[in-house]
Amino acid sequence: MDKVKQYTVTIYTENNVGLLNRISAIFQRRHINIESINSSISEIENVSKWTIVVKLTEDQMKKIIGQIEKQVEVIKAFYHTEDEIVYQESCLFKIKSDLLFDERQIQNIIKESNSRIVTVNKAFFVIEKSGKKEEIDLLYRELSVFGIMQFTRSGRIAVTKDEMKISTLLKALQH
Repeated sequence: MDKVKQYTVTIYTENNVGLLNRISAIFQRRHINIESINSSISEIENVSKWTIVVKLTEDQMKKIIGQIEKQVEVIKAFYHTEDEIVYQESCLFKIKSDLLFDERQIQNIIKESNSRIVTVNKAFFVIEKSGKKEEIDLLYRELSVFGIMQFTRSGRIAVTKDEMKISTLLKALQH
C-alpha cells in the first residue's frame, strides 16, 4: 500500500473565473485537505501557475492529476516530491514596537533567523521571513512568547530542480 507523502502540485492554466472552485472540489470530494495554495503569473505570457501542497498517496495523486487535467482551462498539471523542487514560503509578523527596543532577545531572534524588519513606527514593527515551513514555524514559536499582534503566511512557491520544458510543451500543443 502506498504511503501518504507531501506533494507539491503545479498547475498551468488559463486565467478563468470559477476554475479554482472546480479544482478545490476535486480535492474536497476525496476529503483531501489543501495545506497551501498559491496563484501567480507563470514564465509563459497569459498562463497562470498554481502551486498546491497536499498530503496523500501517490496513487491518489495520479488520479487527482488526471481529474485536474480534464478541466478545459488546465493546460498541464504536474506533481513533485519535496526533493524534486526548490521551495519557499513567506510570512509577516506584526509586533509591538517597544519590544524591539526593550527586549534584546528579539533583535537576536531576528538576526539568527535571517529575518528582516520591513517597517517600524511608534506602535509596531513588521518582520518578514522567507524560508521553509519549519523555519517559519520556529520563528513563530520564538516570537509568540513576546506577543504577536498579527501574523500572515503565504502559500508555497516552488520551482523544479529539473527543467520543466513547459514552454516547449505549450508550443507543441499550439500546433
